[in-house]
Amino acid sequence: MSPSPFGLPDLRFVTTGEHPLWDEALAAVNRDLAVTLPEQRPLCLVAHPGLDEDEEDERVHVGFPDGYSHGNPLWRAGSGAGALRVVAEAAQETVTERLWQAWPVCTLHGLGMHVTEDAARLSWWCAGVSRPGDPAHVRAAIGEMDTVHRPRRPNRKRRKPR
Repeated sequence: MSPSPFGLPDLRFVTTGEHPLWDEALAAVNRDLAVTLPEQRPLCLVAHPGLDEDEEDERVHVGFPDGYSHGNPLWRAGSGAGALRVVAEAAQETVTERLWQAWPVCTLHGLGMHVTEDAARLSWWCAGVSRPGDPAHVRAAIGEMDTVHRPRRPNRKRRKPR
């Protein structure tokens, strides 16, 4: 354990393979982070000691490479989908708190998105409604934000060829 840069109890960075389901989920979330916030370094798993002297288990959080994390610890998930949900929500909470901005943001509406299950896949969901008649929609499956392209705006003036 090493001292936390934020004055928190000692923390350690979780090594790859300790929590395979969380590792896989974090890799998907980091793909979305790289696409939406390319200036940010990948998130990691950070372990804090138990709160009580009698508590042997560590509490694992999603954090930044400097050890900063925010929110509740990850809970054990029995499946890959369960791990993806808990890691995506924890990452969203940590990124939002650290950067003081919504993440991820729907490129169509400029609104923060949330995790939802759509067609048996976990996805980033946008509430829509930036304009009357805009429906709520799934923007992309978690880990696949790189497949989303910003649509051409129909009222935007086109550049004239030179």
